[in-house]
Amino acid sequence: MDRRQLVAGLAFGGLTASLSACAKGSGQPVLKVGSQRGGTKAVLLSSGALEGAPYRIEWSEFPAAAPLLEALSASAVDLGEAGDAPFLFAYAGGARIKAVQAGQTGGAGTAILVRKDSPIATPADLKGRKIATGRGSIGHYLLLRVLENAGLKPTDVTLVYLTPGDAKAAFTAGSIDAWVTWGSYIALARLHDAARILADGQGVISGFGYEAASERAITDKRPQVEDFLKRLAKARRWAAANPEAFAKALSRETGLSDEIALYTVRNYRALPTPIGPDSVAEAKAVLDHFRAAGAISGARDPAGAFDASFNGALA
Repeated sequence: MDRRQLVAGLAFGGLTASLSACAKGSGQPVLKVGSQRGGTKAVLLSSGALEGAPYRIEWSEFPAAAPLLEALSASAVDLGEAGDAPFLFAYAGGARIKAVQAGQTGGAGTAILVRKDSPIATPADLKGRKIATGRGSIGHYLLLRVLENAGLKPTDVTLVYLTPGDAKAAFTAGSIDAWVTWGSYIALARLHDAARILADGQGVISGFGYEAASERAITDKRPQVEDFLKRLAKARRWAAANPEAFAKALSRETGLSDEIALYTVRNYRALPTPIGPDSVAEAKAVLDHFRAAGAISGARDPAGAFDASFNGALA
C-alpha cells in the first residue's frame, strides 16, 4: 500500500470542521453533523439531497463511532451515524443521545480478518489468540457473537482495544492474530494486504445502524433535524441504486482509491427503515451480550434510546 492511500484511509485525527455544504447566508440556522470517514457527507453531497436546505451544515469528520458519539453526547455535534452496537454501548454508558432514524445493511460490512498465511481456519481456532477491535464497536459485538456460536467464551481470547489505525498497524506487523473491523478498513486489508475474511456479520448481527441526535438538538433544532432526516433517507436510497456514482463521491471525499471506495459501498448499503419494536428488541440483545461479557454494567432501559417521532421523515 502506498503512503498516500494509507494516510487517506486511516489518518483522521478527530474533529475537523469543514466548509458548509449548504447555501450560505447570515442568520441561517446551523446544523452540526458528524461523518465517519466521509460517509454521511459523501452520500448527501453526491446525491444532491441537500439542495435548497434552509440551514447551513457544519461537517466534522471522525475515524470511528466512539469519538463521534462522545461529541454527540456533549452537543459538540447535533447528528451522526453509528452502528447499533457502538450507539447502544454509548447510550448504556450514559450518553445523552437518541436514535432518530434507522438503516439496515445486513451485516456483511463488519468482519473478522486474519492474515493470508494465518493458520486460523475457523472461528474455533480463535481460542487463545490475540484479537483487536474497538471497545464497544460493531466489531466488538460481532466478535462476541461469533465466539458464542463457536462455543467459546470472551475469556477464551485476548481482546485488545485499538483504534482502527493502530489495529491496522498491529495487524500488518503480526502483533495480533485477528482484527475485527468494518467498512473501508476491510477493503484496505483485503485488497492491499490480501487479508482473509474469517467470518462476517451476514446472518449473525442485524446490520442496524442509526442516525443519532443529541438530546439538545432534538429539543432546540427539531425542524432542522426532521428536514435533514428526510434528505438523508432520500440520499441513502439514491446511494443503494447508484453504487458506482456514490463510490466515486466517497473516493473524492476521503482520498481512498476508486477500487477501495467501490468495495466499501457494495458491502455497506444502508437502506432506511422505521424505528420500531424490532429496534428495541435488537438493542436488548446487543446490550445483553455486552453485559454478559462484562463490557458494560449499567441497566439503562434500551427503549429510551429511540425516538420514533421522526419516522415520518422516511416518507
